[in-house]
Amino acid sequence: MSEPELPLAGFTVGVTAARKVEEQVTLLERRGAAVEWAPALSQDPNRVDDAQLRRATEEVLGRRVDLFLATTGIGMRTWFDAVEDWGMLDRLVETLGAAEILARGTKAVGALRQRGLRELWAPASERFEDVLEHLRGRDLTGRRIVVQEHGQSLSMVAHALRRQGADVTTVTVYRVASAEDPGPMFRLVDRIADRGLDAVTFTSAPAVGAVMAAAGSVGRRDDVVGAFQADVLACCVGPVTSEAFEMWGVPTIYPDRARTAAMVKLLETELPSRARGLLLEVAGRTLLVHGEEVLVDGVEVRLSPAPFALLLALVVNPGQVVSRAELRASLPGGAANTEHAVEMAVARLRAGIGTRLVQTVVKRGYRLAVAT
Repeated sequence: MSEPELPLAGFTVGVTAARKVEEQVTLLERRGAAVEWAPALSQDPNRVDDAQLRRATEEVLGRRVDLFLATTGIGMRTWFDAVEDWGMLDRLVETLGAAEILARGTKAVGALRQRGLRELWAPASERFEDVLEHLRGRDLTGRRIVVQEHGQSLSMVAHALRRQGADVTTVTVYRVASAEDPGPMFRLVDRIADRGLDAVTFTSAPAVGAVMAAAGSVGRRDDVVGAFQADVLACCVGPVTSEAFEMWGVPTIYPDRARTAAMVKLLETELPSRARGLLLEVAGRTLLVHGEEVLVDGVEVRLSPAPFALLLALVVNPGQVVSRAELRASLPGGAANTEHAVEMAVARLRAGIGTRLVQTVVKRGYRLAVAT
């Protein structure tokens, strides 16, 4: 009896993780995948500036805190451990405990509860923009808000809250450092740009930024974005990582649970189906998307880059409503596009594949007319 074919046999997957990478590589190789490993970040990426963190902590403790935004589990644990060493833990817990606490996700919630603090609210999506949406419309005039930053600056978040009248203090617990040897990352960029990989996995938002920065430094960013939009699958561990791709207009997939094993399991189904081409029944017609080829009822349809990018964003979420903002980010040029650009791309897409295949959902966005 012949051995069953492994689900990822014949596929090559790029891995950008720097830490706990052995588990991911093993899971992929056991399923038959060839792996190209290029750490996007340092093996010890979370660099803490003790003097800076202590100054920020003393500033937090100096005045009443009305609202505290906890962003990451590792950031909160690192901060608590540091202030414990300084003999300031009780004061910090008391200060934060008197505030309204919002947490971005489950890991931040866990770190808070370990120190006896309870969040008032956390979004199911684990997206920081949903925390901001939760606060949008509230009168924050004179309210002091403390924001725990993750490895990248949240200065834009602070500015947004200040526009609502808040007095904002950011606490930088750590900064993410780039990989010590950039060589593997440059090789990975070339393989993505040349479409020599089937998928690339990402386990953190800073890793996305590092890959795009590396691509930009060698003049291949447009090639990388184009590859991700058409032939190379960007697979993220969760929605927070996926969110980092929105400004580039790159469609992504991620599992329901933000776990490495779940991400690899998702690749098991997605890569083979994409190799065969994505076949959908849409409004009574057969739509096939295979690489850059689009067929409707077996007839090839030629689409220019903007409507093709929009189609990919809709195909990734068949039957689901995709917001105008998401579609705007998916177009060449990313989030800098206008609403008019989305409308024009929709019109051209409908002209190419048929008006009935793309439905308008009033005040929400667009969807493929797939039964859900």
